[in-house]
Amino acid sequence: MEKGQLIEFRLQGQRLLAVADRPEGKKDWIVIDRRGQSHKLRPQRVEYEVGGSPYDPTDIPDFLEECSRFIDPSSLEVAWELLTEMEESATPESMAQLLFSDQTPQQCYAAHGMLAEDKIFFKRKGDRYEPRPESQVREIQHQLEVEAQKEQERLAFIDRVNQAIAGSAVVWEDSDRQRFEVIERFILYPEQSSKIAQDLLEMIGRSPTTEKAFELLVSLGWWSRHENLHLLRSGFPPKFSQKVFDVAHSRISSPIADLDEKNRLDLCHLKIYTIDDESTSEIDDGLSVETLADGSYKIWVHIADPTRLITPGDELDLEARRRSTSLYLPTGMISMFPIELAAGPMSLIQGKVCAALSFGIVLTEDGAIADYEIHPTWVKPTYRLTYEDVAEMLLLGIQAEPEISLLADFAQKRSAWRKSQGSIKIKMPEASIKVIDEDVSIEVLHSSVSRELVAEMMILTGEVAGHYGMTNGLPLPFRGQPQPELPSDEELLLLPAGPVRACAVRRCMPRGEMGTQPVRHASLGLNFYTQVTSPIRRYTDLLAHFQIKAHLRGDKLPFSAEELQETLFSVVTSSQEAGHVERQTNRYWSLEYLRRNANEVWQGLVLRWLREDEKLGIILLEELGLELPHRFERAVTLGDRLEVQVREADPHKDEVRFRELLETDVAAAS
Repeated sequence: MEKGQLIEFRLQGQRLLAVADRPEGKKDWIVIDRRGQSHKLRPQRVEYEVGGSPYDPTDIPDFLEECSRFIDPSSLEVAWELLTEMEESATPESMAQLLFSDQTPQQCYAAHGMLAEDKIFFKRKGDRYEPRPESQVREIQHQLEVEAQKEQERLAFIDRVNQAIAGSAVVWEDSDRQRFEVIERFILYPEQSSKIAQDLLEMIGRSPTTEKAFELLVSLGWWSRHENLHLLRSGFPPKFSQKVFDVAHSRISSPIADLDEKNRLDLCHLKIYTIDDESTSEIDDGLSVETLADGSYKIWVHIADPTRLITPGDELDLEARRRSTSLYLPTGMISMFPIELAAGPMSLIQGKVCAALSFGIVLTEDGAIADYEIHPTWVKPTYRLTYEDVAEMLLLGIQAEPEISLLADFAQKRSAWRKSQGSIKIKMPEASIKVIDEDVSIEVLHSSVSRELVAEMMILTGEVAGHYGMTNGLPLPFRGQPQPELPSDEELLLLPAGPVRACAVRRCMPRGEMGTQPVRHASLGLNFYTQVTSPIRRYTDLLAHFQIKAHLRGDKLPFSAEELQETLFSVVTSSQEAGHVERQTNRYWSLEYLRRNANEVWQGLVLRWLREDEKLGIILLEELGLELPHRFERAVTLGDRLEVQVREADPHKDEVRFRELLETDVAAAS
């Protein structure tokens, strides 16, 4: 290297021109760039020496401007074709001669720059550049086109995101949906953190956190502010596939052959009451009382017969099995069957002739089962009543509907009989949370005569079905519950009566069991029990219908004991997951309700301890029927009442904190 030599070297990966100024030590040189900045480097770092020395650093801008007139990367393709045909390599000087028919320093440096930056046509070998094979060039061009397309899509995506955030209407592309799905998975499963999702968020100027990702999807209208993440994580499908819809509609327009048509008992002459909440759309049970010739009574419990429209293993059956249950959320119900079927031909609809599986039951004076019969039937529901309607009719003693009073009397007998058999009744207030157009309301459901009437009739039917299965050796979805180890009477008497005592008993109750053999159900006080009263809403009830109806016809059972047990295993798991979604969704909206009503003063009851030494316990908000954690600020005992106000509630983080109010605080709040 000599003083005044114009050379090129790389600084932080960038090509840079500088003029050699002076040696530095034995091996290094000081060079000056166009800005007058000095750099120390060894000659080995020089990538190109420009001819025509000597130069001054002030010459560099003009030199580069002259070079720019010769730079045309597209001309390299022509040179590549010629050199490939001649099977020759090139130097910057020979390339300048080929492209410009001359070899001035500016032309040679322009040729050097194009070759150094080229990633398509030439590859460097020592001081020369060899043309790449045609197949390799085409592959590189294809890759670059793909990358360019991706970059174009990326920029277009960012533009659409910014437009949507600004409030403009946007038509999302399929590629956008794929990106949003990646972000969705990142929010739902942060422990499986996706680098792609984090890169996406950074690309559109968001911090790569689940909170910011959630805010983004909400701001874009992709998710709502109250998107049910618990439901999305569960895998429970909120919608039915088109294939399932098509099958459902075909069953409505062209029902399959009714295997029980010849054996159906016509009970359309009976007065039938269906009793449900007003919002219930799947009506799957109705009640009748028949007066017998000797003046005694027979209770009829009519259960909807969805098996008339499906067969084991068909599309509707498999979909119901996958769902396992209808899902009841504050925002609405997600049916186990398409709602057109569930609330239509599957339901017991007032004034219409409907298929049913009917249980006729005669009780003894003390409420035990004296006799029963089970038939596939035709029924015609007479009245659709709500629990409130029945409660009012009982209160007023409506003479025109004596069957209602009779049913209430039978329910009381049954309750007393089950108590004599060791049943355990736990009365706790229950919160019913409803969300309509994001308006949240909470109602406390207390036990009532009308609800207990229906509950007792359903339990009675479950006992009959269990007895039928046991007597005939049928594998059914039998439900049981081990005998709990309850606190002694002395221990319970030490606790305040009401919710505190009921809560202590509830905590001792073991989890229920399900299998194909009858076992005792401790809390119901029954030696055999299988649920059959909600076949539209619970898949295990549907299984029981399949088995019982086949046996009544004398047909082969659809499920062997082994097949039934295997099916139960997956269905019970799905049902438990659905129950978890319901609890978590109720919890979310209860906290959202408290957040919106942070100024309200709530009456709290100290229900039980979580960690007494840390003053951490559960309080029952009696006006709402909600049980929530609270760390007490003073000494309290179970059953104490206190006034609390929400200090902080965050439904997304599943957090709530209260502050206890003194009498002066309560007076000020009111």
